[in-house]
Amino acid sequence: MAGKDILLGIDFGSGGCKVTAIDTDGFLQGEASVEYRTHYPHPGFSEQEPSDWYRAMCGALAAVREQGVDFKRIASIAFDGSTHNAVLMNGEMKPLRKTIMWTDQRSVEECAWLKQHHAAQIFATAWQMPTPTWTLPQLMWINRHEPEVIRATEHILFVKDYVRYLVTGVSATDYIEAQGTLFYDMQNQEWSQELVALTGLKASALPKLVKPADRVGSVTESAARDTGIPAGTPVICGSSDSAIEDYGAGAVEPGDCIVKLATAGNVNVMTDRAIPHERTLTYSHIIEGMYYTVSATNAAAVCQRWFRDNFCDTEKRLAAELNQKAFNLMDKLAESSPAGSNGVFFHPYLQGERSPYWDPDLRGSFTGIGMGSTRADFARALLEGVGYSLLDCYGLIEEMKLPVKRLFLIGGGGRSRIWSEIVCNIFNLPLTVPSPGDASFGAALLAGTGVGIYKDSRSAVRHCLKIDRELTPDPETAAKYRELFKTYKAIHDAMAPVYSSIRR
Repeated sequence: MAGKDILLGIDFGSGGCKVTAIDTDGFLQGEASVEYRTHYPHPGFSEQEPSDWYRAMCGALAAVREQGVDFKRIASIAFDGSTHNAVLMNGEMKPLRKTIMWTDQRSVEECAWLKQHHAAQIFATAWQMPTPTWTLPQLMWINRHEPEVIRATEHILFVKDYVRYLVTGVSATDYIEAQGTLFYDMQNQEWSQELVALTGLKASALPKLVKPADRVGSVTESAARDTGIPAGTPVICGSSDSAIEDYGAGAVEPGDCIVKLATAGNVNVMTDRAIPHERTLTYSHIIEGMYYTVSATNAAAVCQRWFRDNFCDTEKRLAAELNQKAFNLMDKLAESSPAGSNGVFFHPYLQGERSPYWDPDLRGSFTGIGMGSTRADFARALLEGVGYSLLDCYGLIEEMKLPVKRLFLIGGGGRSRIWSEIVCNIFNLPLTVPSPGDASFGAALLAGTGVGIYKDSRSAVRHCLKIDRELTPDPETAAKYRELFKTYKAIHDAMAPVYSSIRR
């Protein structure tokens, strides 16, 4: 592959598409992001338009080209995307409806029915418990309310797989993505026909299963015109964003732990064997033979985006005038409030909650507000509240007694100096911030592995990953947060019944 020394990773997160171009030593050559819209047609509903993903990718690719990256040097590309999100298509591979996202909470009744009638079977087969996050109850909801859609479905793919199909003309998914459906047989590594039957889908609609580093096709002439990537460029399958970003951050050994500050928040621990638990998620790792245990909060950095869109017109206007990001100005605002936000607390349950409560009725809140409370207090309380929620997730990992040797902080929020310091002090543990260490970087490494540039996936990340900075907690601030976390928990315990009554 003489002259082909650029690897492209394309990430479809919950809020936007990011493209990263690196050379074969892992040095950044270009990157760009384009947001897309999430639709909220009813309370608890969360959907996206599949065509928006492809459009966002093309926009991000164009921005990377404008940065001077020569697409003729691209050796390979790979994809990743948020999981659980099914694209239902007819026989002509056209989507039949918007895609229900993993944050959607509409399938509460379906989950209750599954727990009552199939909980043991599902946990034994899929190693997970039913919640509205999973594809299975989402499809059951569609079959109940929109049966004509299920009847018309001839093909099912997931976010990154759908876009990759548009790029290659090949329909496939990887086995880690399949694990996010709740109808994948973890033991036998195949679709569970019994669980698929619960959705009403035809078994023939399911895509073929491949490995994340497998080559699934090449860029077509049509896609080349849209993207600027030369026709014939190898395309590697890729995997779920969670698996890819853990891998891309360097968490490739048992005991490595990821603290993720992205659209959602995760605390993921790498293990050398599967450890299914009813209150966590269990997935295969990109490194074959390894697994990771997930404790997750539904809303992390998306809370800051929500706050920006609804309460930060001043910062948005100034950012446009100064050619800065509004988030940077919001950070400066938060810095003017002390640790503890002058008594204001934020609970980030804007989309219900997963770990450790698994309660779709929970809702976000600011509490402790007084006449002296300022916008700065609110801005800082939001950052602290997400940090507390991540610590709540970490508590479940401690409860399971999973060994943790080192912690990596990743995600867009990890690039914020104040937010990363807040999380470090709330956890009261050292944190390593990798560079770039995100999902698109991990996908780029997988692109190189898939065409033989690296010996294997572990070698790729060891060769290319850089460390941005090491964080250590401040003892005084950490002690203050330790006490405030008790109040945070008490507020949750007091408010949970209230939210349940609001939902009813």
